[in-house]
Amino acid sequence: MTDAVTTREAFLHPALFYRGPQQYVAGTVPFVLAGLAAGEPVGVAAPPDRLALIRDGLGPHADEVCFVDMTRAGRNPGWIIPGVLRRFADAHGEGRVRIIGEPIWPGRTTVEYPACVQHEALINAAFTGREVTILCPYDAAGLDSGVLDDAWATHPVVIDEYGETPSPAYSPEAVAARYNEPLTVPPGAAEFAFDSSGQLSRAREFAVRHGARMGLSVPQLEDLALAVAELTTNSVLHGAGGGTLRIWAEGGHVVCEVHDAGRLIDPLAGRRPQAPSRPGGRGLLLVNHVADLVRVHTGDPGTTIRFYLAV
Repeated sequence: MTDAVTTREAFLHPALFYRGPQQYVAGTVPFVLAGLAAGEPVGVAAPPDRLALIRDGLGPHADEVCFVDMTRAGRNPGWIIPGVLRRFADAHGEGRVRIIGEPIWPGRTTVEYPACVQHEALINAAFTGREVTILCPYDAAGLDSGVLDDAWATHPVVIDEYGETPSPAYSPEAVAARYNEPLTVPPGAAEFAFDSSGQLSRAREFAVRHGARMGLSVPQLEDLALAVAELTTNSVLHGAGGGTLRIWAEGGHVVCEVHDAGRLIDPLAGRRPQAPSRPGGRGLLLVNHVADLVRVHTGDPGTTIRFYLAV
């Protein structure tokens, strides 16, 4: 394994393919120690068992590192850039920052996975020109070969036990577009059409009523109402004046979506932290913050934003 910082480029985004705990430690701990030795702030966001391996490997240096449980902070891949990576990088201002971010692990569901890949692809646009190194570990023994193929497409360099290899398949825009998948609606989903700002409160009430029947807690119903308010307002203002709200239960979640005739042209919408003094621009960001998962499809027929709340 190598240090993964072999160029003078401002932003570095290598993937680390590891097999087993020994290779994981060999690929991550020297990376962290090199950052600390260079005076760089270092953050690690990974599943708890991986955090434990790095902590043990660092020994007394572990106290110099910020550790984040990715299974909680990054449960929604759409929140990882603003809520984990940018939060850490922005907090340290000038100078290079070093981060380990492991957003994909065995156990991520097929519903979550497209959002994970899009997240990895969008990291490149989110940090272009910034002095940040983000190392993304992949469990090469536990993940499907298709997942590793996608990692080659979303990372310019891949590191394994043999060293660093520039990716011949690197094409983050293409892979993000490939996972811009149409979202099917199951039979029996409750539906509410709205076509003016005067109906937004009714749309919110409709969603909360159904969410309560499906078992959401009071705090979750507040999150549901907030997310619906943001998305339906965006539809009225930017999505041809209205849209359709749908809600249903699926796999232990309440699933809610808003579809309108607009087209989402900014791939980083909802992934940029917004200053409190800046008006607007927080709608999808708030949805990413409160939801357990957000899926987006946009194209000629319009845009669908779907979010999940675990019951």
